[in-house]
Parts: sequence; C-alpha cells; structure tokens
Amino acid sequence: MPQTFSFLLLPGFSMIGLMSAVEPLRVANRFRSELYRWRLLSLDGGPVPGSNGMSLNVDGGLDSPPEGNCLFVVAGFEPLASFGPRLAHWLNRAERDGLLLGGIDTGSFVLAEAELFSRQRLTLHWEALEAFHERYPALNVTQELFEIDGKRITSAGGTASLDLMLTLIARSHGEALALQVSEQFVLGRIRTQQDHQRMQIASRFHVHNKKVVQVIGEMERHSESPLSSRELAEKVSVTPRQLERLFRLYLKETPSNFYLGLRLDKARQLLRQTDMSVLEIALACGFESSSYFSRAYRARFATCPSQDRHEHPETVGATSFAKQAAGLP
Repeated sequence: MPQTFSFLLLPGFSMIGLMSAVEPLRVANRFRSELYRWRLLSLDGGPVPGSNGMSLNVDGGLDSPPEGNCLFVVAGFEPLASFGPRLAHWLNRAERDGLLLGGIDTGSFVLAEAELFSRQRLTLHWEALEAFHERYPALNVTQELFEIDGKRITSAGGTASLDLMLTLIARSHGEALALQVSEQFVLGRIRTQQDHQRMQIASRFHVHNKKVVQVIGEMERHSESPLSSRELAEKVSVTPRQLERLFRLYLKETPSNFYLGLRLDKARQLLRQTDMSVLEIALACGFESSSYFSRAYRARFATCPSQDRHEHPETVGATSFAKQAAGLP
C-alpha cells in the first residue's frame, strides 16, 4: 500500500518548505510507481495563499477527518494567527487515529499550541527559534535541520524538507532509492539532521580566527545573561586586552559593541515574531533597563522598538488567540 502524506497549509505557509517535501515523493514514484500519495488541505477547503503571494488549490479541509500515514502542518509567518479550538480538536483527532504528526518551517508552533509535544525533540526555522523557546520553554527544541522522534517529525523548512524526505525514503525503501532521488535535484550530498541550519559562525561573519569564532559562539549562547569581556576572554584563554585586539583586527569592532549588536538583532527577531512586551524582550536579551534598550535599539536600527513592531507586524498572533479562546473582543 502506498504511504499517504497529508499537508495542512496555513495562510502564509512556506512554499519552498512544502515543495521540498512533496517533490521527493513525486520523483520516488518515477523510479518505483505508487510508493507515495499526498493530499493538500486547508482550514476551509479553499485555496490558500503562501508567503510568496501564490495560492494553491487543495483537496479538502477540516470538515473531514485526517487521513493517511503522516500529517504535516506547513506554516510561515504568524503560524498561530489561524489557530483555534477547531484546529486543535482536529489535530488531536489525528493523534488519536495514530497518524504521525509533523511540522514544516514554523508548523511546530501549531503542534505545540495544541499540546502535541511532550518530551520529543523538535525543530523549526532558525529565525523563529528564540520566539518558540520564549513561548514554550519546557519543550525540547533543537537547531537541527529536521527531527524524527517517535511519532513526531519536524523540519526547519526550506530545503531542509528535502533532506527530511530523502531520509524517510531511505528508511522505508533503502539508501539506493534515496540517492537516485537526490541526484534528480542535483544535490551534492544528502544532509543529515545534525547539519546546521545556518552557516557556521566563520562563514556568517567572514572570520576564521579560532578564538574569535569561539567567543562569538559564547556570545550567542549567553544573550539573556551577557558575559563580561573578562569572562569571554577567560573562555578562550586570552587576556581582555588580547581579545580587544583580535576583534578590532578581524571584525573592526570592539567585543562589547559586537556583543551588543548580537543581542539587539535577537531583540528585533523577538519583537517581530512574538507578542512579548518591549520590557520582556529587553530582559530576554540581557537589558536590565527598558530605556537603555530603547536607546540602543534606536541607535542600531534608526527606529524605536514599538515603531518597528508597528511597521512590521509579523507576530505569531498569540495574544489574539488567547483573547479568542477567552471569548474577549
């Protein structure tokens, strides 16, 4: 019997995340007919727009019970904007019916809001990781390309969905078929789930000094409770003055200013992708004073935090959902 994958598309879903999941199934069928089938679903059974503005027709909606072997929620910006009791009930029914449940891109937000994760490892697009961690601090979120943990399968979206599907094809039908499929997409190799979502620090910041790279890693891991220059220097066995010279040589910046920029960039992601208050975001990014946070934010982005949120309202819709659930206007 063919394996059937269902994909629930939420408004603003990631088109590349979806296509990277469906196309390997199509190509696998070219080599061995009828291995896979797939269905596209939307909330109301009507066409649904992707984040690129293109709309796709679908095969059904939530008026019928979930079918198949695996159900993926495919989302993009504002993954919780369409969440409500009806969708939560439908997803929990799929769980009771024994379907594998998965999320593509930010689809993990929807499964988490429906309380369908417990101890399973999960992942999602790196840009939404901070927002997810702030909203669901008890869940086991990783930065892997994809995660397959029991009856939960999640992908960071983009081309990571292609690597996920190639892995699933290999598990069900052998490595040889997966390699055949990958060659059709002109892939140099099939990435494993341990491959990083983002380019390594050295590539992102165009720096290859080992100690500078290590310090930047420490900065990224300690944004909520920033380390002092002395503590950072001790991490890589140099003096604070040596660390200062290394940063000026390789990054044309002081360690403290570079660290501040990383924290402000994280703050901007949280501001645009969550409904956390400005004060909550300031504290999450290591600022003890909201006034200092606002001044630093304006100096870096030429706008204040509240204005930036107003101009880029790409939040996950958590507040609006909470109000709807409570019956508030």
